[in-house]
Amino acid sequence: PQVVTMGQCYYNETIGFFYNNSGKELSSHWRPKDVVVVALGLTVSVLVLLTNLLVIAAIASNRRFHQPIYYLLGNLAAADLFAGVAYLFLMFHTGPRTARLSLEGWFVRQGLLDTSLTASVATLLAIAVERHRSVMAVQLHSRLPRGRVVMLIVGVWMAALGLGLLPAHSWHCLCALDHCSRMAPLLSRSYLAVWALSSLLVFLLMVAVYTRIFFYVRRRVQRMADHVSCHPRYRETTLSLVKTVVIILGAFVICWTPGQVVLLLDGLGCKSCNVLAVEKYFLLLAEANSLVNAAVYSCRDAEMRRTFRRLLCCVCLRRSTHKSARYPSSTQTGASTRIMIPENGHSLMDSTL
Repeated sequence: PQVVTMGQCYYNETIGFFYNNSGKELSSHWRPKDVVVVALGLTVSVLVLLTNLLVIAAIASNRRFHQPIYYLLGNLAAADLFAGVAYLFLMFHTGPRTARLSLEGWFVRQGLLDTSLTASVATLLAIAVERHRSVMAVQLHSRLPRGRVVMLIVGVWMAALGLGLLPAHSWHCLCALDHCSRMAPLLSRSYLAVWALSSLLVFLLMVAVYTRIFFYVRRRVQRMADHVSCHPRYRETTLSLVKTVVIILGAFVICWTPGQVVLLLDGLGCKSCNVLAVEKYFLLLAEANSLVNAAVYSCRDAEMRRTFRRLLCCVCLRRSTHKSARYPSSTQTGASTRIMIPENGHSLMDSTL
């Protein structure tokens, strides 16, 4: 047991000192569990990096994507790309290597994760708000000025950096060992609780925004169906919107809820909760959301899919120029599945919702 002196700080102690204080095991050798977690983590990290690099390349190369919603999608991809880098850094500094970290190195490892994941979650909320603005104005894309979008993106990263840097500067437990978290032994339990509650708030706000969008679009479709001979596409709009909303919110819940629950339990000081048994797997699941985001927010867009195919075909052609005759360049004019409102010609909804 550690002898804790009130008001004393432990800036010169080792990582092992804080892990022992919190009761978290610090392994000195590679256990099977560590190998499995690292193998899965490296696989997810590489997939996150590749998919989000593809999204960023698509947005940069296609002029049609130079719209506010795509700026936000690009920022989401950048945040998720950063999350992949942060998790990759974690995988190379975990297991027995954790004990060799300095306190500053440990805070860097934690700060990278907190910053990237916070930026990703905050951007998801920003996208929901932008979609709400566009749908309520019956616009294909928001007319939000580019300057405001840039300010919104800057605000997202300032909030993420602030939340990610706070633990290293003040929101730690180096001077209050009795407040240390079990999952993150150098962090204060209150930090984990606030992080979990803020993510829960983001989810509730997303539910409110997408619910409002859903009921608005459903009312408009019903109104149009009364004035237009029942076109099959009008009947399909509500079902398509339900699928989109369920995918968006379902992916968030599946990937984030388990981790947020254990963070909150640890933050509230639950002694009987065995959070250490599942923390690594739930963190991996949260990281997987950075992979899911690319599919949910980008791959459902028809134009984005065409751009992906064009970029991937270019890579294939460069690697096998002798087969170039089999892949003649062509201009794809595939029809988009957008629902048009006859009165004003604007799209009722689009696949980037």
